Amino acid sequence: MSEYFDAFKIKAAPKTDDAFCVTLKKTRISVLTDSLVRVESSKSGKFCDEPTQSVWFRCFDKPQFESEIKGNRIVIKTSAIELSYNTAADYMEYIILPDGEKVTDYRSGNLKGTTRTLDQSFGSVSLDDGIMSESGVAVFDDSKSLILNEDGTVSPRSTKEKDCYYFAYGNNYRQALKDFFKLTGAPPLVPRFTLGNWWSRYRAYTQDEYVTLMKRFLEEEIPITVATIDMDWHWVDVKSKFGKDSYSLKDNDSIKKSFYDAISNGGWTGYSWNTDLFPDYKAFLKWLHSKNFKVTMNLHPASGVRWFEDMYPEFAEFMGDDPELKKTYPFDITDKKFVEGYFKILHKPYEKDGVDFWWIDWQQGTKSNIPGLDPLWALNHYHSMDLARDGDKRPLILSRFAGAGSHRYALGFSGDTAQSWKVLDFQPYFTSTATNIGYTWWSHDIGGHHFGVKNDELYLRWVQYGVFSPIMRLHSTSNEFMGKEPWKYSKPIEILATDALRFRHRLIPYLYSMNYRTHHDGLALVEPMYYAYPDTKEAYNCKNEFMFGSELIVCPITSPVSKKTNMAGAQAWLPEGRYTDIFTGRIYHGGTTKMFRDISTIPVLAKEGAIIPLDVNDRTNDWKNPKALELLIYRGNGSFSMYEDDGESMKFEKGAFAKTVYEVKENGKKISFVINAATGDSSVLPKKRSYKLSFKDVVSCKNISVIISGLISDFKSYSDRGTLAVEIDGISPDDKVEITLDGIETLRNVDKRIALTDCISKFQGKNEPKKKLYTDYVMGKEKMPSLESDLREPLEEIENLVY
Repeated sequence: MSEYFDAFKIKAAPKTDDAFCVTLKKTRISVLTDSLVRVESSKSGKFCDEPTQSVWFRCFDKPQFESEIKGNRIVIKTSAIELSYNTAADYMEYIILPDGEKVTDYRSGNLKGTTRTLDQSFGSVSLDDGIMSESGVAVFDDSKSLILNEDGTVSPRSTKEKDCYYFAYGNNYRQALKDFFKLTGAPPLVPRFTLGNWWSRYRAYTQDEYVTLMKRFLEEEIPITVATIDMDWHWVDVKSKFGKDSYSLKDNDSIKKSFYDAISNGGWTGYSWNTDLFPDYKAFLKWLHSKNFKVTMNLHPASGVRWFEDMYPEFAEFMGDDPELKKTYPFDITDKKFVEGYFKILHKPYEKDGVDFWWIDWQQGTKSNIPGLDPLWALNHYHSMDLARDGDKRPLILSRFAGAGSHRYALGFSGDTAQSWKVLDFQPYFTSTATNIGYTWWSHDIGGHHFGVKNDELYLRWVQYGVFSPIMRLHSTSNEFMGKEPWKYSKPIEILATDALRFRHRLIPYLYSMNYRTHHDGLALVEPMYYAYPDTKEAYNCKNEFMFGSELIVCPITSPVSKKTNMAGAQAWLPEGRYTDIFTGRIYHGGTTKMFRDISTIPVLAKEGAIIPLDVNDRTNDWKNPKALELLIYRGNGSFSMYEDDGESMKFEKGAFAKTVYEVKENGKKISFVINAATGDSSVLPKKRSYKLSFKDVVSCKNISVIISGLISDFKSYSDRGTLAVEIDGISPDDKVEITLDGIETLRNVDKRIALTDCISKFQGKNEPKKKLYTDYVMGKEKMPSLESDLREPLEEIENLVY
């Protein structure tokens, strides 16, 4: 056997030092942090010190603790918690948290995690438990997790045991997540191009059709960074192409596999390009790369390797057989030789031809030849590591969730959902809640995959949400009339969807910095509101609202507009402080409210002192570090560290990255803003960069000064609809830029009378009765008239604003 599996060896520290373990008979408790303990119980008295599928590190802290054995009980006190474990009855009697709360119920109150897939869902689905609980203690059970061996293979545990981790962090959810990543391994730094817009569709495109489509995106100036090619890149109608002998179900070992083969004429699995559709696939891939698209292709490997594949002779000989025998090689992810051939012969050549990463569309069950080994987990694990085996590319796949620890194998594919408001309404909660099990990079079929009804408004709202979800991937089924191209919708919707997709592309500098924050600091891009505000009841009730990075709060609109108002609402809760909608400029000051918007926007709120870096380019699919940036700056006190590297290689691990820190300070009528000199390896940055500094809630100021590296410098400035813009150029990475605004006039909400008039003007109905009903109210002569909720609530939002 060759050394191919060396790339599958993991770097782990799975053994806890004996100094942090307490053992009594057949129970061992490992104190991993002051709030995280591992409890093992084994009838054999043997315990697991090897890495498992989920847990790779058990020695990353040196907590101080005291322990005492009282009969059959182990009592442990750390600086944060006290626990008592009954070894005779094999259960945790209690855990006392820092606030004195004594927890004995470890199941209720769990804030949930995620699930394998949303396939075939028509709304909400049940979710598995996460590592956080309103009770303060959550349990992660790793008992069924298999062992990762030193040679890169997987095997069952040598002895059966109960293996549970108690996360006793109270409501310090962020620390719980950070330590979960220390326990299981950090999420990878995903390539920069993944954070733009993706095109994907289950459709049998021809080579010319696909090229024509991507040219259309370029011509329409809709930036797409990832081109996805679904399963029809390979032969699908195997029976008609290669004869009835090629279409055989005899090797299938499950009803599910048989079903998927049957509905595709045996062509669900394939490794040979369909030359009827793609006569010159190498030229096709080369063209896509020449236009700056990255490429991912769909895989369904369940049917193994069959005689008609282009690489079959080489594969058969590698397996030690005569190709003339036309032997079918069943898919076996547990066979080292099969796995080596699977990657070396079936996949690596295509990667050299231009396939950047793979979409693993495994749907055929959870069983393999190793008891307990889910083929989906194995595919995710091996594909991620194989792509990165040469040490240059970052590990990357698109696939379904395969259990705790799957965050190491970004990105997530949530599956084939129905096209409905109910599905859209569930996805914001589903995405943020997945962070409770560390799964931070879910990718959805934006717009819905199949079924449902054609609804332009639903499509637009899904796109608007997709802009503020981890991965923005347009997708649909092959139904000729369900394409997600913006131009396949009414002109107003096309314009708004196009604008939204362009804004997503502009967000890449912000998103990439948050990507590094996730990888390095264990802070997710999308967080439930209770992460930042765990002591506030309202933070747990606004299930569709979420933090989007360090600077933004997003409240997606997931229901249709009222026919009476042409607006739809999103229920929101805001902590104390000032928040400015980045699209409308409306200012909020905390509390529970319902925010209403027409179809043009959803509520996206920047906190005081927020700084949001945007790419100026929104018309091309260039995803590299931009030469021109716009910074959205909101008055207050804050800072933002923008992270940059080459965007796709592993060189950042050797220091090839740079950080630029931006700072804003407000003092009375004065605002100071600083662009600090970049730190780190400035070779990854443009030699010169221009900036548009948009002070978003400053209307005007009496005096502006710009000092670059100690010298007074020229600039351009202008006011535009509540924004004061300052433009500078020729800024090198070594420059320090100091900007001062003196005598500022700050943005305020539009006069209430004007806001009410604008809102009521959108109400549908007869003009004279509307005039009679609302005029005195708007003029402040009468209270709000008695109204139905869809008319009353938008007015209440305005009434509750600060003017």
